Amino acid sequence: MSKAARERSARERLAAERKRQAARAKQRRLLAIVIGSVVAVAVVVVGTVLIIEQRNKNNTAVAYDGQLAPVSRQDDGSIVMAKQGVEKPVLEVFEDFQCPICKDLEESSGKTIKQLAYEGKVKVVFRPFHLFGQQQDPIKINSLRSANAALCAPADKWVSYHDALFEFQPREGSEGFAPDDLVKWGKDIGITDAGWESCVRDMEQESKVQQMTNYALQQRGVEGTPALFLDGRPIDNGVAMNPATLRATVDAAAAAPAASPSASPSGSPSGSPSASPSESGEGSEG
Repeated sequence: MSKAARERSARERLAAERKRQAARAKQRRLLAIVIGSVVAVAVVVVGTVLIIEQRNKNNTAVAYDGQLAPVSRQDDGSIVMAKQGVEKPVLEVFEDFQCPICKDLEESSGKTIKQLAYEGKVKVVFRPFHLFGQQQDPIKINSLRSANAALCAPADKWVSYHDALFEFQPREGSEGFAPDDLVKWGKDIGITDAGWESCVRDMEQESKVQQMTNYALQQRGVEGTPALFLDGRPIDNGVAMNPATLRATVDAAAAAPAASPSASPSGSPSGSPSASPSESGEGSEG
């Protein structure tokens, strides 16, 4: 074989080897892409499962496990939390479960309010109502459904259910408080009453919700939520949402001489005189 032929053969072998190397490199790149895609899909799947599991976990109501003063329901549907014999001072809490600022109050001072009642320092009267009656759906129906469900809850489970409603409060403007969820959360915290589900689904307490609403808006002059009154006098939200200042305010009221309140805070709505509008409710209707 001539020198020229040998050189040509060598070049051909080199070209063939380069083609084989290029083919192998291409295969490795394709394999890496496939493996990367599989890993990416696996990550997405695992992430989705974790998100769903977390959502399911977050959608399970957990009963309040702190110490509570005795809880009872008044004829008008309001809830009283107080130790036996404690009649003063009286802290009224007007709230709408669709109200974002009410949720802020619960997160900031809810524990303190419960502790003050357990310590025998205050008589707490919770008055849930339907503030958002003039709004368009879904806010209106969220407000109404949650208030109805709260009035369906038995007194011994009411605090935990109250807390669950705020924990799962739907984003403002979105549809929420579905009947299925309202029923489920009650069962999560141990409501076993035979009429629980029908009371929630059939809106059996709607007329009482309207009664509570008329009392809050027309007789007590509540203009926004949350609205807190201490012995019939409004408490500013800045005070109410600061646990330390709220506690100090209650302590001061407990130490003050007895005085005639501007409204009857613990009586039935039908018999209570009107009170000045709460100074703390502005801007909470949105």
